Amino acid sequence: MSHTDATRAVEAVWRIESARLVAALTRMVGDVGLAEEFAQDALVTALEKWPDEGVPDNPGAWLTTVAKRRMLDRWRRDERFQKRMADLGRDIAERDGQAEFAAVLEEDYGDDLLKLMFVCCHPVLSTEARVALTLRLLGGLTTEEVARAFLVSESTVAQRVVRAKRTLADRQVPFEVPVGEDRDARLASVLEVVYLVFNEGYAATSGGDWIRPELCDEAMRLGRVLAALLPREREVHGLVALMELHASRFRARVGPDGEPVPLAEQDRTRWDRRLVTRGFRALRHALPSDPSEPRGPYALQAAIAAKHAQAAKAEDTDWAGIAGLYLALALATRSPVVELNRAVAVSMADGPEPALDIVDSLRDAGVLDGYHLLPAVRGDLLLRLDRPDEAREEFERAAGLTLNERERDHLRVRAGSCGA
Repeated sequence: MSHTDATRAVEAVWRIESARLVAALTRMVGDVGLAEEFAQDALVTALEKWPDEGVPDNPGAWLTTVAKRRMLDRWRRDERFQKRMADLGRDIAERDGQAEFAAVLEEDYGDDLLKLMFVCCHPVLSTEARVALTLRLLGGLTTEEVARAFLVSESTVAQRVVRAKRTLADRQVPFEVPVGEDRDARLASVLEVVYLVFNEGYAATSGGDWIRPELCDEAMRLGRVLAALLPREREVHGLVALMELHASRFRARVGPDGEPVPLAEQDRTRWDRRLVTRGFRALRHALPSDPSEPRGPYALQAAIAAKHAQAAKAEDTDWAGIAGLYLALALATRSPVVELNRAVAVSMADGPEPALDIVDSLRDAGVLDGYHLLPAVRGDLLLRLDRPDEAREEFERAAGLTLNERERDHLRVRAGSCGA
């Protein structure tokens, strides 16, 4: 096997196995930072040995065995490591460590993966740190890949990851699935991180690309894993449905030169019907059997996306139904962004005037200052009300606020067309 082929094989295996390996090691040592260190040691060893020895039949078990040896070697020679494990209440003396690792090689990793998700998305970490750590440990992405995806420097991502692991260790965050009242809040944090990753891929906040499918793919993979681990959590299925339905539009969302294509102008025959079907399937798991029961925010958003998917043409869209769903979502979340989206739906169902009242209330409240979509929506409504000069000002204001180059160009084109 050539060095290039071996490197590719290691990278592929690492993407598949790294989260399981780190999860199992975290259960062993009780510290996610140490667990990743031992896992990385195993990765380096694979890069050294596989070009000569070939890829083993069970690469996951091979990596786990090497990580085990590294951990036990560290235990034998490093008193500070022994003290650290003692402080964490861990006993990994050689005999017990060998036995526990033998069990690790044979058992289901699902519970460990779920615990690792809750640790990576713990509220003691900043949002940026939660995202970076999740992509590193659960996604198997390198620091360089995370930095490239979010258009920040490698050193920034590395610092976020290091600080996150230090914070988790200092706060002694337990490697467990939370119970009781804490569980709902912690699960909400996990879902938030997955959705943040998806949204950054679906509509990039900065840079020259309108979408970054690789981020969406990773978020959907994490969502599907989470749904398999928590099959009774309706909101998990709601998030999966929402991502699948939105991702189905990828091929139609970007024009031939990379420019964004608005929903109303998309060629719906290019929507991925396989993802639409998967989205509808997940949505069925997200909705309560009793229609009178409240629906969660992700399930409501997925239901809105489903309304769009059900319309063969833009003019067939059930805008009244969508406006009603947005009203329920606004009452559930009290989010000004949701209220802005509701204004768009109201404009399509009842005309631009009542929608402009909603947008002007948001503008006057100052709750979305600096959010470029507020003037963008307002510009569209003003244009429909035959007020092109005011619309042009709003589109220009929106263009000045967005950091995405493609979106900025699109808004400037709209501003320029207002006099036409």
